[in-house]
Amino acid sequence: MPRLAVEPPESRWAFPAEPPARNGRSRRRDPPRQSGAEEVVGVGADLEPGTLLRAYRTGVFPMPAGGGTLAWWAPDPRGILPLDGLRVSRSLRRSCRRYTVTLDVDFEAVIGACSDLRRRGAWIDEPIRAAYLRLHELGWAHSVEAWDGDGVLAGGLYGVAVGGLFAGESMFHQQTDASKVALVGLVDLLVDAGSCLLDVQWATDHLTSLGVVEIPRRDYLERLKDAVSRPQPALFGGRSGLEEPSMRDG
Repeated sequence: MPRLAVEPPESRWAFPAEPPARNGRSRRRDPPRQSGAEEVVGVGADLEPGTLLRAYRTGVFPMPAGGGTLAWWAPDPRGILPLDGLRVSRSLRRSCRRYTVTLDVDFEAVIGACSDLRRRGAWIDEPIRAAYLRLHELGWAHSVEAWDGDGVLAGGLYGVAVGGLFAGESMFHQQTDASKVALVGLVDLLVDAGSCLLDVQWATDHLTSLGVVEIPRRDYLERLKDAVSRPQPALFGGRSGLEEPSMRDG
């Protein structure tokens, strides 16, 4: 059954939704292992649950920026996946029939696989991993798993659900199409839960092929304001009933 989302103590930190201006221009920094027009809105703070939730509600998320620096990012443009815009190819539909998709069955294994330092572009360090494990224990961070026919974890993803927002953080696969199948399962779950905004942060070529689009930051913030004002879905820790957190995709 879903874990009820528990609101943590409020953070003492505040986050701007846009980079501070310098001589009339936004301050830009090169993002870690990413490309495009991403921007940092602040550095420092902490990774307490209340801080993370305030960041997501503001349109900001954490990611190390090298040298032990914790940076807070608000990409412009922002990558989102419209819930009615997921592109599922014929081959992906076949793959969906090979896996069982579940919600929150093994969050620790999913974030562990996503933080494997052998992965190209790995960025999830131990403080980040520990912070999201705490957020999961409070009912805000969630994993979607794809299991093969032998019960082996083949792929998955994790993110943070706040009201009608699901902020995707990372995904992995050990078998063909497993992370894509987890994404298909996530979209189905979000539609059923009445969610309205699936944030993927950056629109990579891989995600664009699945239907991800880029929108201006200001457009994203307008959508975010509506999303986080909505009640927390029961599936993601809301109090208006409980649902079984698993599904067979296909």
